[in-house]
Amino acid sequence: MSGHSKWSTIKRKKGAADAKRGKVFSRLAKEIVMAAKMGGGDPDGNPRLRTVLLAARGANMPKDNVEKAIKKGTGELPGVTYEEGRYEGYGPNGIAIILDILTDNKNRAVAEVRHALTKHHGSLAENGAVTWNFESKGMVAIAKSACSEDDIFEKAIEAGAEDVDTEGDRYEITTGPQDLHAVVEALEGMGLATEEANLTMLPKNTQKVEGNQAAAVLKLIDVLEDLDDVQNVYSNFDISDEDLAALMET
Repeated sequence: MSGHSKWSTIKRKKGAADAKRGKVFSRLAKEIVMAAKMGGGDPDGNPRLRTVLLAARGANMPKDNVEKAIKKGTGELPGVTYEEGRYEGYGPNGIAIILDILTDNKNRAVAEVRHALTKHHGSLAENGAVTWNFESKGMVAIAKSACSEDDIFEKAIEAGAEDVDTEGDRYEITTGPQDLHAVVEALEGMGLATEEANLTMLPKNTQKVEGNQAAAVLKLIDVLEDLDDVQNVYSNFDISDEDLAALMET
């Protein structure tokens, strides 16, 4: 299983998602502002906005917050001007890391990212150093209580998805990046409510981490995700179920 799945499982089980709910809303608001600024406030004609609105719905972001962010993006309300960028780096045991940022100060953002990586035995890398090992995909999460494993495979393929991961505590359905919205609509038309739906970067090859190295990797990812300017963190680490269980107890 990819680092994305393992890390999302850890965060949910430890309650970190709830603890950082305000941070999640802030991140989503910034992305909504940028999406509306770039492509307008109508999601039907703005795929990027449509995607982030799916994520906002999955996070139960209040409707007022969403509407305010859209208006800031379209200029109906005053707001901050953001720049976006992507950084690449390495973590403990040579794991690959990709970071998407959205910031009002790129110098501050890169300084904070570099400091976090260096402090936790990682480093920044040149553009293209690790992105070759990742591919853009859509990811849709559905509760396992929604249907059986046999049914989810059948329904996902019928909806136009590429694959289904059943190993975690929920079904994670992979789609082509351009197919995310259509797959979500098709699944919901079959009565399957989505817990999460977003674009992600999935590794083609993973890097195994164990014991202390696994703990160090998770600590670094946690620190990076907590930076105000960081929107998304992608990695190729893989952790055994045994190490994962041990980390859940700490």
